[in-house]
Amino acid sequence: MQKGRASRTAVLVCQGRAAAQGRLATGTFSDPVAMALLHEHEQVPVRQVREGTAPSGWRQRMAFESVRACSEVVVPRTIAIDAALRERLASQVVILGAGLDARAWRMPEMSTVDVFEVDHPASQADKRSRVAELTPTARSVRFVPVDLSRDPLDDALREAGHRADRPTTWIWEGVIPYLRSADVVVALRTISVLSAAGSRLIANYQSPSALARVGRFIARAMAGGYSALAGEPWRSLWRPSEIDRLFRTHEFVIATDVALAEVARDIGMAIHQARSLTTGRVAVADRS
Repeated sequence: MQKGRASRTAVLVCQGRAAAQGRLATGTFSDPVAMALLHEHEQVPVRQVREGTAPSGWRQRMAFESVRACSEVVVPRTIAIDAALRERLASQVVILGAGLDARAWRMPEMSTVDVFEVDHPASQADKRSRVAELTPTARSVRFVPVDLSRDPLDDALREAGHRADRPTTWIWEGVIPYLRSADVVVALRTISVLSAAGSRLIANYQSPSALARVGRFIARAMAGGYSALAGEPWRSLWRPSEIDRLFRTHEFVIATDVALAEVARDIGMAIHQARSLTTGRVAVADRS
């Protein structure tokens, strides 16, 4: 993301969830809060996708296609993460790079949970203004402004009231690709230190693919500054074997590691974004 600006990718992901609500994987996927987190002009392409009416203008069509493609990727990702969260829900949940995540406002299971939303200060300020009129379903929501590329995560969480002696469920969604490998390692080291026995780490990451890299580069080049991808490049890609080794080094044992394409097939979704769904993965790891 660009210095001092809220993440545009966070908005696109929220638009994808809003476009999918009641339209994709009905009965399995649900995010009735996503639309309320968007400003009026951000809702326009969402409504167009939901209605199936593609606009004629080039810029408007690019926004339409981006939201439609994003909705088809974010649905299996959300379903996989929500399932892992419900399966082992600790009394404290930390969402790293929370963006416009709506779990603390849409999941009734959070009623006994303290949620710690960690994000870049600029993105978090934007998020707080968007949720000001909404009532969370979580017991509490604590905002923790942290730049994971330079700020110490442990101090910030401790000051916010996080307890390292109690189990934590960690959600790391849509963040790892935007961090350098060294920053991922540092963050994971801190997560390990702050995780009591019984903690769970749910991590979404991207595996390497030459075709996906080229496709992403072309999309950024074609859309220029109008794309959510502009200024937010991928910085680290990981093979499942590398993630397994990295997590074990930090005392987390992988329980499952699935490609989003597999999740999409399991829920009966048609696969149109094959490259993104094949390289996108969700790993679930537990601290014994």
